[in-house]
Amino acid sequence: MPLLTYEQVRPWAKAIRESILTKRMPPWFADPAHGQFANDRTLSQATIDTLVKWADTGTPEGDIADAPKPREFAEGWRIGEPDVVFEMPEEFHVPASGTVEYQWIMIPTGFTEDKWVQAAEFRPGNPEVVHHSSVYTREPDSSYARSYPMAEFFVLKGDGSSTPRLPRKGRTMFSAPDHPLHLQVWAPGGDPPQLPKGQARLVKAGSDIIFLMHYTATGKAATDRSRIGLVFAKNPPQQRVKTVRVQNGRPILIPPGEANYNLESRVVLQKDLSIVSLQPHMHFRGKSFEYSVLYPNGSSEVLLRVPKYDFHWQLSYYLKETKQLPKGTTLIVKAGWDNSANNEDNPDPSATVKGGDQSWDEMMAGFMEVAFEPETSQDFFLDAPVEVSTAQARN
Repeated sequence: MPLLTYEQVRPWAKAIRESILTKRMPPWFADPAHGQFANDRTLSQATIDTLVKWADTGTPEGDIADAPKPREFAEGWRIGEPDVVFEMPEEFHVPASGTVEYQWIMIPTGFTEDKWVQAAEFRPGNPEVVHHSSVYTREPDSSYARSYPMAEFFVLKGDGSSTPRLPRKGRTMFSAPDHPLHLQVWAPGGDPPQLPKGQARLVKAGSDIIFLMHYTATGKAATDRSRIGLVFAKNPPQQRVKTVRVQNGRPILIPPGEANYNLESRVVLQKDLSIVSLQPHMHFRGKSFEYSVLYPNGSSEVLLRVPKYDFHWQLSYYLKETKQLPKGTTLIVKAGWDNSANNEDNPDPSATVKGGDQSWDEMMAGFMEVAFEPETSQDFFLDAPVEVSTAQARN
């Protein structure tokens, strides 16, 4: 519903009151006991009290002469006018029904020199059918998905890498040299990543753009042609930012009706780095998520705890100040799922749920934006500890 004018807002006064008192709105799921975040959406108690009083006292309009100037909302790009826009070279035809496997399509950047990206914004061509998208860059010396054609949709078989996967007790993605690099992970409700001055992502000359598209059938045939806009840093950055993903080292296998299923993954930092943001990702059965660290001196700290994960709001949590972590720090990612009938989002409590791409499967993805010196020659800096196994337990 529109909420631009008094006339539009007034009929929803009771719903607004209920939503803010129960903290359902604005959507924000971080435990306030751990961490401070630059994009914290929570309302102050004074604001909540004002809105509740307004709803309880007849929703008065007030003196129009005292009204603030109307807000102006961007009709176009939220990151400002991009320096360059990459669009999928052809439409994808989404069928009216059935499961659509993840679609990939690659296009060359045409960059003849290295570029530093300050902001990126994915814009779905047809939001009704785009469930989510991940957009990457493939560096010119990477062999990732080289057997697939350019500018044509395809379904990736395997993980696309020619680098053998080593056995790991904890696992990471997008940190090995052969893997593509994230520009943006987009899902409805999320904000486009806009890095502060002094930080940027590196896109090397000769790189390619890779769109990974998750489409969902809606009951009627549709088409989509999505795009991504990039804003370049005005000056060379002091820190390079890269997205990595810590995930489950053992397969997800949630028994029917299981309300407390948990997995833990640990990786050890091979060099000093900083944490910029954290983005937990699971599917319908997702229940809780936590990032914590165990420092080399034995002390520990929780960076982010999401006690009530909400699949419908895929949020990134940007730290108010980047967290400096020394080499040898163990990063611990914990995830919990609820496959019981008490989970109102659960499509089938009687199913044994395995890991997979579709929303009725499950996933454990601890996305992180990390920052390090731009001149770092080797940016593979996470590895699983030899002495710690991935834990799988039920509470």
